[in-house]
Amino acid sequence: MPWRIALDHARGTHATHTVFEQLWEEAVRRSSYHYGCHASALQYLSAAWYGSHRECFDFAERAASDALPGSLIQVLPARAAFAYLTSPTGSVPRERLDAAADLAIGLSREYAAGDPWPAEVRNLLTYVLVRLERWDDALEQLRLIGPYATSFPWDRLADDPLGQFLELRDGVRIEVASMTPLRPPRGREGSGEH
Repeated sequence: MPWRIALDHARGTHATHTVFEQLWEEAVRRSSYHYGCHASALQYLSAAWYGSHRECFDFAERAASDALPGSLIQVLPARAAFAYLTSPTGSVPRERLDAAADLAIGLSREYAAGDPWPAEVRNLLTYVLVRLERWDDALEQLRLIGPYATSFPWDRLADDPLGQFLELRDGVRIEVASMTPLRPPRGREGSGEH
């Protein structure tokens, strides 16, 4: 049985936590580091479905700390942050959101720019960074994404995912440019100007 599908089915059929936990144990027993199964479990545990922001973050942070080096599972806290930032209710401390973003940034840096494998992670991370107003970090992720704008997460925000991505990319560039001085401040000692 494809366990990712079973976990998604549990969410769609309103399975109880007990049933979900049984499926989760079976999935982990067969492949303890399967990113898709972890992402599905995280969605089930999110406040939008059958859990809470706390439960979602706790699961994501535990899984990320147990993940193998370079594993996409390390981005689960950023996925939890996305679930929170797109949810109309609840609260999560800013420090927890920043820690999730920092962990995902570290993972993203392990892959080459323009690598298609972490593209979805980088697109998700970019959204989280924009919502946290971490403009320089968001611009770095946009550079690393290269030509790989993915439909997720943009399809969750607009009917035109590519248009949403391009609009956001332009907005990040404008934010970074507006914070960049055009020339160094005048009157600095030791500048070598005569």
